[in-house]
Amino acid sequence: MGKINFAIIGCGRIAQRHAEHINNNGNLVAVCDIASEKADLLAEKYEAKAFYSIEEMLNSDDLNIDVVAVCSPNGLHAIHSIMSLKSGYHVICEKPMAINVSDCGDMIQEAEKANKRLFAIKQNRFNPPVAAVKQIIDEGKLGKIYSVQLSCFWNRNEDYYKDSWKGTQDMDGGTLFTQFSHFVDLLYWMIGDVRNAYALTGNFAHKNIIDFEDTGVVALEFINGALGTINYTVNSYGKNMEGSLTIFGEKGTVKIGGQYLNELEYQNIEGFKIENLPEGNTANNYGAYQGSMSNHDKIYENLVDVLTNDGVITTNAFEGLKTVEIIEKIYKSAQKLNS
Repeated sequence: MGKINFAIIGCGRIAQRHAEHINNNGNLVAVCDIASEKADLLAEKYEAKAFYSIEEMLNSDDLNIDVVAVCSPNGLHAIHSIMSLKSGYHVICEKPMAINVSDCGDMIQEAEKANKRLFAIKQNRFNPPVAAVKQIIDEGKLGKIYSVQLSCFWNRNEDYYKDSWKGTQDMDGGTLFTQFSHFVDLLYWMIGDVRNAYALTGNFAHKNIIDFEDTGVVALEFINGALGTINYTVNSYGKNMEGSLTIFGEKGTVKIGGQYLNELEYQNIEGFKIENLPEGNTANNYGAYQGSMSNHDKIYENLVDVLTNDGVITTNAFEGLKTVEIIEKIYKSAQKLNS
């Protein structure tokens, strides 16, 4: 297999990041957006073909597309992924995989039917301190995990949601889906699956701006017996404050902090010390605010390895589904407890 040919559905902010790494790892041959000016701009930059209809792009015979990157609004991830899989292409889907478990299941089923790969994006797994802590958990250096505390304190102001699908129930789905699904994924990846979630949510500063909560407090019971909390908000005054994960185990305590889980802030581990961590990538920068650490380069390198060298996928679609399942449990509990 020569260089992989990619197409992008959705030409918004995150698509720019995808296009850059596609260009480094393969060929961007087509882009699609119903906003023709967005499609035209991205296509021109990478000498790709612009489309304004997904069906037209997917049915085009002369492009030789191998992989479709789905970068459309959250609520369209499922339908756009399924359309691409049915057309015979592998899919790499931005987070969250979908905004309900049923859609995630349909996506996985369609990938199986088409015998195609469905890649989920979980870039925080590549943050150097996160990867190091995951390794020591797997090696048993922290012993039994007792409890975990996740804090997500970001700022998303009125301008962020203005004239956008973000903030709508149907297309966005909720703050945990759009802002913090990567963080929830890390709980699943590092600690394990969740048996029960108990949550309270509120909308304090975004009334008449968004359809859902801007703040939540969550208690979790993991299947392995560990307990956890998530405290999250997009009301940090003026700017992002912190994205942190603290783990208490029988043989050690560690805290990964910084604005987006990019710094090892504390460690006290029996007979061991994490040292010489490589420098991580910077955050996705969107001008007035930042997102998570930009590790899309590693995701695309893995995709190429999987499709050309029988490499092992770093984040499979089942793990993408599990993140959505945990978020659904949290929101269902919040509905009950808030009503």
